[in-house]
Amino acid sequence: MSTEVRINTALERFEIYVDGDIAGYAEYQDTASERAFVHTEIYPRYERQGYAKELIGTALRSTRGEGFGILPMCSMVRHFVEINPQFIASVPQWARGRMGLPQ
Repeated sequence: MSTEVRINTALERFEIYVDGDIAGYAEYQDTASERAFVHTEIYPRYERQGYAKELIGTALRSTRGEGFGILPMCSMVRHFVEINPQFIASVPQWARGRMGLPQ
């Protein structure tokens, strides 16, 4: 199966496609310096196959590359950041304690 993650700026979300079909998305809202991830959804037929991990990882790397800080408001994104500590530095210091992330 081929996968591709695309950014859909019109809908403010990253989308993951599996063999050309949309399998899920991660919605965001941008501020001047941060990107808040507010909701992530993987459609039922694609659950538990690693697509959320691929989607979120790609979205966070892209976000860092664009120079934004990461606000993991969505529980899936927050969990991903917790188990992938290389992303914690991208979460602004003021937000870490509020989100239960290591300082």
